[in-house]
Amino acid sequence: MFPKVPDQHKVGKPLIPNGFGVIYVLFTTVYLFSVYFMGIVDSSNNVSAPLTLAVCILFGGFMGLLDDWIDLKWRIKAFMPLIAALPLIYFATESGLRTSIALPLIGLIQFNEAYYFLIIPIIVMIVTNTVNQLGGLNGLETICPAIVLIGLMILSSSYLLMIGPIIIWLVLAFFNFRGKIFVGNTGSFAIGMTIASFAIVTDLKLSLIISILPYVFNSVLILLTIFLLKKRANVTFDGKTLYSKHRRSLVTLITYRRFLTERQVVVIISLIIVIFTVMAAFLEML
Repeated sequence: MFPKVPDQHKVGKPLIPNGFGVIYVLFTTVYLFSVYFMGIVDSSNNVSAPLTLAVCILFGGFMGLLDDWIDLKWRIKAFMPLIAALPLIYFATESGLRTSIALPLIGLIQFNEAYYFLIIPIIVMIVTNTVNQLGGLNGLETICPAIVLIGLMILSSSYLLMIGPIIIWLVLAFFNFRGKIFVGNTGSFAIGMTIASFAIVTDLKLSLIISILPYVFNSVLILLTIFLLKKRANVTFDGKTLYSKHRRSLVTLITYRRFLTERQVVVIISLIIVIFTVMAAFLEML
């Protein structure tokens, strides 16, 4: 049913079913529409948070599905999420969400109308693309986003919006970590869009910014080496462990001159995400 792709970091490169992210997209959409029709989460000013999230996640999944099918160029993938920012802009303007953000050591920054039409699209574009770029190892592209999303859920009074989505995502993460399935770009784009849109709808801008710093760091490393050195990050697999001779991504930075198993690398990066998510929660509660 699902197309199979080789697992590059397993002996013999066994074929693993790919694209299970579509299950997350379908289940999440049904869940959010159910939340809307049952009136579990109140709408404000005739705009609905569940429907807004559903539209954004559907687009994220569609964009990932396109990438899985036709391998979109990075220029297209970088800016396609801007389309999904439109329902978020409408929600934010109609709901009267805060247009300011309080940053540690800096203080309050007021964006006014620029928040709706500039900052929201930038947030969606950066989060979706950076989440998509941190992957390639079993569990990496599923466990790390789950950590960030759980952190945002804990901080939000609208956590009911994400209970269903996080449950199905954790199930997929379990099988992905064991090397049984891949969620593909469909899943990584959809979960990235989930994180960005949920943070905007629940007005958790600071928590989002701090939580995704490891993602941003990874993307900056990747893009700098591509543009400046014209080289891409890759790791060597010797049959048991991963090893890297360069530092062009978060994965290669961790495996630089170190022999680590795939699971060790995933656990290390997940712990880094946990640290930044906990830090985000602490600062949000101050």
